[in-house]
Amino acid sequence: MIYVDTSVLLAQLLSEDRRPPVTLWNQPLIASRLAEYEVWNCIHARQLAESHGEAARQLIARVSMVELSPMALRRALDPFPGTLRTLDALHLASVDYLRSQRLLVTLATYDERMARVATEMSIPLEPLADDLSGSVALRSS
Repeated sequence: MIYVDTSVLLAQLLSEDRRPPVTLWNQPLIASRLAEYEVWNCIHARQLAESHGEAARQLIARVSMVELSPMALRRALDPFPGTLRTLDALHLASVDYLRSQRLLVTLATYDERMARVATEMSIPLEPLADDLSGSVALRSS
């Protein structure tokens, strides 16, 4: 199972310079419900709801969402082995919680700081392509 960070979702959705390989989207994917809020916040902040709204819904539908459990929220109160932004700490706390439930979870992220801390936490990272050659575009219907 692959936990997809918001950076990966937004890279795919907004056709950034780097996007994950098309094979990623054929794997079992999971994310915190927080990622859905972050994606929509970005879409609305950039006034892209009309042009990207349907693609955002389709992309989010590919991912199983896990709610922020009390256990994950408690984990986020504990120190991490590096400095993180608050939302990144909540994502890593969610991954840590899933792993504590004996789920084999890797992390897909483009956030270098999050990747470093995840590595310190022994969370395996999912390799991501840094070019557009293996990406798939999501289109509105």
